[in-house]
This record gives sequence, structure tokens and C-alpha cells, in this order.
Amino acid sequence: MTAFIALVRKDLLLYFSNRRAVLMSIAAPILIAAFFGSLFGNNNSKPASVPVAISDLDRSPLTAKIIAAMKADSSLLVSELAPAEALAQVKAGKQRAAVTFPAGFAEQASRALFGGGKKPELRLDYDPSQAMALPLVRGLLSQHVMALVTQDVFSGNSPLLNDMRAQLLQDDSPPTERRRDLIAMFDSIAKVQAPAKAASTPAAGGLSLPFATRELEASARVETRYNSYSHSFAGMGVQFILMMGVDIGVGLLLMRRQGLWLRLRAAPVSKAQLLGSRIASCALISLLVFAAIYAVAFALFKVRVEGSWLGFAAVLIAFSILTASFGLLIAAVGKTPEATRGLAILVTLLMVMLGGAWVPSFIFPEWLQTISLFVPTRWAVDGLDAMTWRGLGFDAALAPVAVMLGFSLLFAALGLARFKWEE
Repeated sequence: MTAFIALVRKDLLLYFSNRRAVLMSIAAPILIAAFFGSLFGNNNSKPASVPVAISDLDRSPLTAKIIAAMKADSSLLVSELAPAEALAQVKAGKQRAAVTFPAGFAEQASRALFGGGKKPELRLDYDPSQAMALPLVRGLLSQHVMALVTQDVFSGNSPLLNDMRAQLLQDDSPPTERRRDLIAMFDSIAKVQAPAKAASTPAAGGLSLPFATRELEASARVETRYNSYSHSFAGMGVQFILMMGVDIGVGLLLMRRQGLWLRLRAAPVSKAQLLGSRIASCALISLLVFAAIYAVAFALFKVRVEGSWLGFAAVLIAFSILTASFGLLIAAVGKTPEATRGLAILVTLLMVMLGGAWVPSFIFPEWLQTISLFVPTRWAVDGLDAMTWRGLGFDAALAPVAVMLGFSLLFAALGLARFKWEE
């Protein structure tokens, strides 16, 4: 038993002697748990407002009130745009949905409230990758439209009630007593109905929703349906290619421990050539692996490049260079392979989470969405989405490629400056 206790004590001392590894083993689950806990179930944090574009082709006082009410709703972030621009922003992922009020909406909706007349049709274009926001947009739209149409109809100056009163006065078919009661009702509404009170009054059971919606997936090609595998392959490809970069960085540390770098430096090559060759080979390997991943996605999961093939290739190349420079940076700042691996994996997991590879970035709180723009993986995932299922052109790849190459240059410069040839 004494020998057994001594062996256990030895293992504990060895484990806790590596303070960085212990810290990472504790910090990683805490940070990941805090990340997901902040997204699901934290009632104290304010959820991000859903960006929605609205196009008003009716230009009536009623639609102006509806848009004002939606702008005042904290759950929505409303922008008034022309229909073509609104649809383009939904396709690009900048808006979750676009609502178009047709011409004549106010008049048709007021008459359709009682089940008579044709219901006006609202066009609702939505981002298919973020369809979970659609029920929220649909529900809030129905709420505000119903409340304000009801207010408009039952207000004292309602054209609809005035028309109904005029028709009743000209119609002799109803009994005199019934006609008198109905006219008295219309007169009472005109005298005492206040708009503010009507706005909060629930609709009567006999009323119907005064509009219909036509919901359309917003993609560059109308005939193309959203394929969820496009985003999942982008996210998981980014994650595991970065993990490969971590392994290459740790491999550089092992080479240093074995003294291989000192032997290579004896050759007539410069420091930049030695490390640059490692960046080039790592980038080439990353590109080939990513190409193989997408080849399977194309063959088995019907993922397609609906946008620019040139842009798609540019995003893959830029991310491969980013991975290689990230591996060099790991080798430059790391001390031992064992301690560096844990730290690098933690950093990689945080980058992947913030990049929207695990959970779509649109459900992040607003402050976290802003922070994620400073993470290169966010640009990689967005760039691959833009070139595949979103079907955007080459210009949509320029910003992601530029940001990733900028990070690559920064990582490579720091790695070349700080790399140590021996322990």
C-alpha cells in the first residue's frame, strides 16, 4: 500500500507541477461553459435585436404608424430601405428579413379586418440560414399590424366606419329599431373612442388577421434551396484545419527540442527561408486538406459553390495561409510542446466559437457579435458561406480575404521576430 500511495503521489506532483497545463484544464471548460450559458438561459442578458429591413410602398399614415411601432420594439432593429436594397442585404446576411408593405395596404387591411374584401399580401423575404428568427419577425409583425389596424378602424375618423354608416343610412331593409341602434353605435364610437385606448384593446373574436404573407427564402438564385451542410462544412473545416496548424506549431517545438533547427541553420539558408518554407508547406497542406473536405461535401452532401469559384478559391487560400502563420506564432510564443498544446487548443476553440462555427453568430448578444468581427475565423466562415449557399459574387470575398491576409501578416511577423532556435 505504501508503494501504491507513493506512485499516486508522484503522478499528482507531476501533473500539478505543470502550472500552465493545470490552468488550461480548468480554464477551458469554464470559458466554454460560460460562452454557451450566455447564449442559452441567461435571462439577465439582453438578446441581440433582430435586424429587419422594411419597404413601404403604401406610404399611408397607417403603415407609418406600424413602422414606427416596430422601430420602438426592442426586439427588432428596423431599417427603412428600398425593396431591391433590402433584398440584397438579406441575401448578404446583413438583415434577417425584409418586409414589403404593398401599395393600397391600409385601405385593404381595414376592410379585411372583418373578413370582407381581399387581404393585402405582405412580402417577407428571410435569410434561410437564420430561419429561427422568422417566427419572431412574423409574430411581432402580426402583433403591431393587428393593433394599429384595429385602432385605425375603430377610431372616430375611420373612413371604413363612416362608409358603413353612410350605407346603413341609405339601406331601408333593416328594421327601424335595428338601424337606429347601429347608427347610435357608430356615433358613440366617433365620440368616445380614443386611439390610445383602442391600441391596447384586444381584437374581438369575430375579427380576422387583416393581411396575408408570402414568405420567400432570400438567396442569390431563387431555384436554389438552402443547404445547411454548406455552413457546417465551413465551420468544421475551419476548426480542424486550425487544429492541424496547432499540431504543426507543436511539431516545430519538438524539432527545436531535438536540436534539428540548429543543424538546419548550419546550411547556407537564412532564417526567413527556413521558417518561410515551413509556412509555405503548412499552407499547402491546409489547402489540400480543405479541398478534400469540400470534395466530400460536393459529392455526398450536395454542397455547391453558388457564387464565385474564384472567390471560393481565394478564401480557401487565404485561410490556409492564416493557418500556417498561426502555427508559426504558436511555435514562437510556446515554451514546451506539452504546455503549448493545451494553450493553443484553448485559443483555437475560442476562435472557432466566436467565429460562428459551432453556433451561428447572429444569436450572439450584440456585444459579442461586435467582438467576433475582430476574430479571423468569423471572416473565414462568412466568406465560405458567401461563396457557397449565399451565391454572392467575387466582391463579397474581398473583405474576408483581406482581413485573413492581414492577420496572417501579423502572425508571421511576430513569429519570425520571436522564434527561438534552441531551448
